[in-house]
Amino acid sequence: MNTLYKTRYATGPEAFKRYDTKALRDEFLIDNLMQHDKIVWVYTHYDRYMAGSAVPIKNELTLEAIDPLKAKSFLDRRELGAINVGGSGSIIVDGTTYKTDYKDALYIGKGSKKVVFKSDDAKNPAKFYLNSAPAHHAFPTKAVTKKQANKLELGSTETANARTVYQMILSGVVETCQLQMGMTELKSGSVWNTMPAHVHDRRMEVYFYFEVPKEQSVCHFMGPVNETRHIWLQNHQAVISPPWSIHSGSGTSNYTFIWGMAGENLDYNDMDTAKITELR
Repeated sequence: MNTLYKTRYATGPEAFKRYDTKALRDEFLIDNLMQHDKIVWVYTHYDRYMAGSAVPIKNELTLEAIDPLKAKSFLDRRELGAINVGGSGSIIVDGTTYKTDYKDALYIGKGSKKVVFKSDDAKNPAKFYLNSAPAHHAFPTKAVTKKQANKLELGSTETANARTVYQMILSGVVETCQLQMGMTELKSGSVWNTMPAHVHDRRMEVYFYFEVPKEQSVCHFMGPVNETRHIWLQNHQAVISPPWSIHSGSGTSNYTFIWGMAGENLDYNDMDTAKITELR
């Protein structure tokens, strides 16, 4: 079996206050992604969201159901989003091949039976970052390139948060049950993402950081507005953000991150913004 998984249980804000650095990282950091010739998952109890990766090098990798799903096929009751952060490759869904280049996305709907990941070149393999959420309806599988995404220019160089947001798997671009995914690129000289910070109590979220230069890091801030903590992350690491937590980061260089979320609704702007001066 080429699939590995771990389970993370939900944590409340009161317990969060008592966490030391190790406990914080154990609960929220995902640091085992992009393993060669493996599909890796973290199954969370926040909206039953899953974050993972698939890196096919020597062999193709087939999506398999893991025990917590209690299902014959992974997508029996789920939907899946994949964004390629490596070399060119393909995702084959029930016999249909979808070519994926760097930063291309693919949405795969509920009920798909066989999903296979493959790389074009083992020396420069595809690296698929994966998110999955429970689904109640079967929507069509759809590929989305970076050019096809809904593009937003946000922030400014004066506040060090000039960034481009690419809404890829999102209402208006792709029909989904609850899964939403996209990508945010920080411009050169900018280091802050998602600032001012916000909370959306009706959704949870996972941030995956990449294009973090060698020897550089991102400091990810989380927690209630008046009780924040931080986690240092490196390239190809992710962090789970509970619905009661802010999620914002600052890097020692510019970088890119993929955001994925699921929960009560599909309104991207459903968020409660915190004033920067209110953060504690």
